[in-house]
Amino acid sequence: IALKLPYKTLYVSGEESQSQIKLRAERLQALNSNCLILTETNTQKIFKAIEDIQPEIVVIDSIQTLHTDYIDASPGSISQIRETSAELIKFGKETATPVVLIGHITKDGNIAGPKILEHMVDVVLQFEGDRNHTYRILRAKKNRFGSTAELGIYEMQQAGLKEIENPSEILISQKEGELSGTAVAATLEGMRPLMIEVQALVSTAVYGTPQRSATGYDTKRLNMLLAVLEKRAGFRLGAKDVFLNIAGGIKVDDPAIDLAVISAILSSNEDEAIPQDFCFAAEIGLAGEIRPINRVDQRILEAEKLGFNKIFVSKFNKISLKKMAIQIVKVAKIEDIYSNLFT
Repeated sequence: IALKLPYKTLYVSGEESQSQIKLRAERLQALNSNCLILTETNTQKIFKAIEDIQPEIVVIDSIQTLHTDYIDASPGSISQIRETSAELIKFGKETATPVVLIGHITKDGNIAGPKILEHMVDVVLQFEGDRNHTYRILRAKKNRFGSTAELGIYEMQQAGLKEIENPSEILISQKEGELSGTAVAATLEGMRPLMIEVQALVSTAVYGTPQRSATGYDTKRLNMLLAVLEKRAGFRLGAKDVFLNIAGGIKVDDPAIDLAVISAILSSNEDEAIPQDFCFAAEIGLAGEIRPINRVDQRILEAEKLGFNKIFVSKFNKISLKKMAIQIVKVAKIEDIYSNLFT
């Protein structure tokens, strides 16, 4: 329930009673005369209320609780979800009324129940995050009207979700002094550039087999980068534990953060801090070469806007920007980045 609802909205709840919803709305200070509450699970009664109210937006919470008289099955079954969704989609198409269906998801993050629900609707939006972090990411998994590359980042506060205007600032930790094992990467989430902090810890393995652990990053790619450092650059990391963490609780699969990952690992291994005003944007190849990335200009502009003084990119990237306040350092091999940072 938003604080300001410019459209007449019918919120259909099959999960909670009207009193429960009112208590939450009062806590969020979100009571609004434009938002009408209906606690009903029968679609025929819902459409009768829609006909009487004539809302501009309909929200269904949740589709797994609805049932229709045309199907003899329990709510949440495959046939009920398919039929009730089809009725609501038909209503939305015929009346040009936006219908928001809220559905349950599994522990893996997939829509609970039949995959047919995802195929039937026009847009699939999904919230990501966990209870240990206050930030939530809204991603588009499917969009028939636009790009799925966009995302929104929100912060959970006492009064509800608040949009984060500049997510890069909250994804970079504020700390006293310089600490080893941290590096800032210029990544992209959809069309939005983000500066994220990569944290690494390299220590002598206590047990026989070294541990490899990554949070928010692909463990297989971490193993690949460690193999490249061992084979191509001569760093003896095979007998050491390596732990990697992407600060802020987000997950990143952009290969452009490879350079920041190995920089953080080398920083922890050497126990020398990387200056806080340095950032990185490049991919690492299996031969140890530093490969170019896409939309490097956009990443550089974001780094400059946030006050970074130096950014390391691939020597083979074509950069069209001129007279930048930020210093652009082009590197071709892992040895180049090591000599720039630690010698």
